[in-house]
Amino acid sequence: MSLDFNQNHFDLFGLPHAFALDADKLDKAYRDIQAEIHPDRFAHAGEAEQRLAMQWTTKVNEAYQTLRKPFERARYLLLLNGVDAMDPMNTSMPADFILAQMAWREALEDARAAQDGAALETLERTLIARAKEMRDLLGELLDERRDYAGASDTLRKLRFMDKLLEEVGAAYEDL
Repeated sequence: MSLDFNQNHFDLFGLPHAFALDADKLDKAYRDIQAEIHPDRFAHAGEAEQRLAMQWTTKVNEAYQTLRKPFERARYLLLLNGVDAMDPMNTSMPADFILAQMAWREALEDARAAQDGAALETLERTLIARAKEMRDLLGELLDERRDYAGASDTLRKLRFMDKLLEEVGAAYEDL
């Protein structure tokens, strides 16, 4: 195997270091590498080669899962640029976003208490639209502006949005 364990995820798949990603190219590169390193290809090889194939399979799977998920891809890009967006010590949020969070949470609790599916649907549409705006902004901040601090703040907001959307999904299940 001629792969380099020190490669970052983008280089491993021969992709540009960018939030905007060609999913088809990622999928093809993943399949090509998997065909080369799959442990079944090394079933009759020595123990060291089998172990290396397993290590590569693990690394390639982890890299693929990271790059195919927009949130994880953005987080990884930020880490490559020295920014830990999910640093537990960084809990600051703009006041307007905190107020919006409170309003969304209140709307969720009201809809749950009233067993109001229409209110949940309205909230869900609002949150999906806002999360899409954030993902679009995240791409601009990372790929065009190279504003890693702004991207970090946006990613933390997006984490909140994703969690709230999960809660809306759970509320639907409770109806």
